[in-house]
Amino acid sequence: MSVRPSAVADLFYPGKAQVLSSFVADVLAKATLLLPEGLAKPKATKAIIVPHAGYIYSAAVAAYAYALIRGQNINRVVLLGPAHRLAFSGLALAAVDYFATPLGDVQIDAEAAEQVLSMPDVQINDAAHAQEHALEVQLPFLQTVLGEFVVLPVCVGSVKSEVVAQLIESLWGDERTLFVISSDLSHFHEYDEARVLDQHSIELVLAGQGGLNHGQACGATAINAWLSVAARHGLSSQLLDYRNSGDTAGDKQRVVGYASIAFFKQGMNDG
Repeated sequence: MSVRPSAVADLFYPGKAQVLSSFVADVLAKATLLLPEGLAKPKATKAIIVPHAGYIYSAAVAAYAYALIRGQNINRVVLLGPAHRLAFSGLALAAVDYFATPLGDVQIDAEAAEQVLSMPDVQINDAAHAQEHALEVQLPFLQTVLGEFVVLPVCVGSVKSEVVAQLIESLWGDERTLFVISSDLSHFHEYDEARVLDQHSIELVLAGQGGLNHGQACGATAINAWLSVAARHGLSSQLLDYRNSGDTAGDKQRVVGYASIAFFKQGMNDG
């Protein structure tokens, strides 16, 4: 059994299981009370866009999306996030059986991994995953809100969004498959400027237009790919929460934007 160990515990989130569990439970409880009206009991969520900064900055925003999927019938998660630590071309999987967090090990979907490795732009690249935080920080939330599930973590390098869209389509599955797109929004603008920039980016996402660049969202490639696929499947979307680091735990001179956005089939959020 091969395991990709936690790389950012004690850096991006608490490294002790009890502390981490309590933190996640607290932000989920608060988010559950504040979910937008009409989304308290959605029938099925197909995808969420969530941030990936340190928990003190962005976990309260991500919690809205994870509170939404708590208890839904999900047994497979396809996790897509940008590469921060290593420059490479294509899409990277890790040659491991599990990803570890302080809350335990999450099993990799070996069947899905084998399937997508037949695509020309998908590769095994353990180095891309070794120190990457964008995927790892989502796992404690998933471990808390889901029952048994498998995950396919995909690190997105330099690649056309059309290639990512093909991977998403190939893994579409049924209502038990969830896609998690890991991305922050604008980086290091002054507070008021960031809010204007991020509002525009969110409007593009909610309109299904895509075309985001990496200055608007570090996960722009995966977001653009997702939007093209979501449009083909006729999904609807809703903003769950938006804040930036100036609202959470940072100063307002150089902020990073965070949003939680959910996607579901028409009529599936009717309670």
